[in-house]
Amino acid sequence: MSTSYGRVINDADSHTMETNEWIYDFLDADLREKFGYLYKSDASGRILALIDSAKARAANPSSDAAAPDNPIGGEKGWVAFGAFDTQERIRMLDQYGFASQLVFTTACLAGMARAENEREKYGIVRAANMAQQKFCDADKRLVNVAYIPLDNPELALVEARRALDAGAGAIGLAPMASGDRSPGHPDNLPLWELLTERNIPFMIHIGTGTMTQPKGYHNNGRSRAADLHGGGENLRFDDFTSLCFAPQQFLTAMVYDGVFEKFPTLRGGVIESGAGWVPDFLRRLDYAHKSFSRTDTYLKELNMLPSEYVRRAVKFTPFPNEDAGAMIRDAGPELFMFSSDYPHPEGTKDPVGNFEKTLASLDEAVKDQFYRTNYDVMMNYNSDAIVAANQAAQ
Repeated sequence: MSTSYGRVINDADSHTMETNEWIYDFLDADLREKFGYLYKSDASGRILALIDSAKARAANPSSDAAAPDNPIGGEKGWVAFGAFDTQERIRMLDQYGFASQLVFTTACLAGMARAENEREKYGIVRAANMAQQKFCDADKRLVNVAYIPLDNPELALVEARRALDAGAGAIGLAPMASGDRSPGHPDNLPLWELLTERNIPFMIHIGTGTMTQPKGYHNNGRSRAADLHGGGENLRFDDFTSLCFAPQQFLTAMVYDGVFEKFPTLRGGVIESGAGWVPDFLRRLDYAHKSFSRTDTYLKELNMLPSEYVRRAVKFTPFPNEDAGAMIRDAGPELFMFSSDYPHPEGTKDPVGNFEKTLASLDEAVKDQFYRTNYDVMMNYNSDAIVAANQAAQ
């Protein structure tokens, strides 16, 4: 296991780029025809062609020799090295010295959105989580983030238990009110209790629940521009500026509803939502507390300032082109951590290099928090032990 960057790094955000049949075998038989193929809408066959080319590379006995020297700086999406092939992903981890990598789904969320009832939705959720776990099972460094919609708290709890028993290392949640309930609603308390008992963190991530500009703002008399990749399926400029709102609402509820008070060892992460907003958000939480705590019964029940709950419980991943150094100097080094977003292009072709530009003036201990130990704290992880075990195995 090399350390290409001269340090051990934990990666708090990566993805699979699922194949067409990724969840087919894990679905109930009667759901396979309707939901078993993820790219039914790919009328041009572009995505399937990309996947076929990546499959051919992975099946080639000489693929080791053909592996790119710098996968992060190479192709992204379905043709990225290790996009859906576990053995390729393991070689990528070895090259960069990544001691751990959270793995989120990409395409499966769209399938869940097409479900017409709860049975279909939770059937797709279960299949997706099982497929993601299969991808991660080959190496302890790959951590499956099992996605759990909170629409039905009972079904959510059942799937969360199943996923954790199967090996998931984190639970992904949408940063939104689900089933017309706040995340701190009493119906959701069994989930927070489960995560606390198992010492498993929650993750909220861009995607389901992401707040975008209301449609009325899109009606500006002009046709919509292409997204940052030149297509139309991703965020645009005016939506991007709203990314921070959903995590703020979610975390505010977790503080105000007393979840962080009731479960003091609960941990979580806010992933791929940027982090430049975090310092001011913490100040705003405490300002609101000062303004309303004289009359608000629920605020009087809190034993710490709102910002202190967030500092204790939550870590954040800046985008690679944000000024992470300024965030650390403003809000402290314990809040922020590295992520590559691999193999999504938003992570850029040199996330470490981009972060280093803004971290240059910080001392090595603070950098180590950003790249390694903040993740260790969030995940209850021992990256030193994992690195040593992999080096011994080699």
